[in-house]
Amino acid sequence: MLLAALIGPAGAAADTDAARDSTVPRLDERAAVAASQAVIGQAVPDHTLLDRQGRPVRLDRYRGKPLLVSFIYTGCFEVCPAQTRRLHDAVKGLDLLLSPNQFNVVSIGFNQPFDSPAAMRAFAAQHRIDYPNWEFLSPDGAAVDRLARDFGFSYVATPAGFDHVLGVTVVDAQGRIYTQVLGERITADRLGEPMRQLLTNAPMPQGQRLAALIERVRILCTVYDPDTGQYRYNYALIFEIVGGLGFFLTVAWYWVADRLRRRRARLAATGAVAPAAEGSR
Repeated sequence: MLLAALIGPAGAAADTDAARDSTVPRLDERAAVAASQAVIGQAVPDHTLLDRQGRPVRLDRYRGKPLLVSFIYTGCFEVCPAQTRRLHDAVKGLDLLLSPNQFNVVSIGFNQPFDSPAAMRAFAAQHRIDYPNWEFLSPDGAAVDRLARDFGFSYVATPAGFDHVLGVTVVDAQGRIYTQVLGERITADRLGEPMRQLLTNAPMPQGQRLAALIERVRILCTVYDPDTGQYRYNYALIFEIVGGLGFFLTVAWYWVADRLRRRRARLAATGAVAPAAEGSR
């Protein structure tokens, strides 16, 4: 059942009789899941795709920030639209945890030549995807299989469309596949936790260490709320951090004050002895 939840039937309603027919092509679910896991840790080779305006976009332009990648096809009337809406809700649920300039999202249309820039543009508009950090991309038809293998994405053409893996690939800032979030249930916490790990473990930029430290503390002070499907601030943790910081600063202040007092005492003692010794000569 778990494996079945990771696979998306194509199109609107698959023909029941065809679904029962053993001659209908079906995705090997175990092999598909294994392929998705096999690429974890591997760097994604650079590919050039087209954005919704038909302009070339190289995948390496997304390096430097975490990237969420979803494969869809625009001719699907149920699974891909539902998957995209769930991804949209999950990304919206990250609003408090992350700002749009901290990560990127791409949806890749794998059914070429039908998933053209115009088709992807219409698909995005239909589902009201207007995040500035979310792009819809069309690969060259000859590159689809290679691109799918690089991301561990599996699909099989069927009379109704495609059987394909459902999920989102999380890519780190260096372009390596960090994890696969598989299944129909794409929620903010399933995406937010690996994103939190990537951002809090990344090296701090030179010259911006204080700002980066403050941002990491802010990220760590958020928690997922399953009732709203969004992240919120954990004020109890914030109070603990502020209290701990206040205690540390207080101890540090007393330590510095004590050192200064001892130093003044030594200087005063030295000044008092020196004149007496000079007068005895």
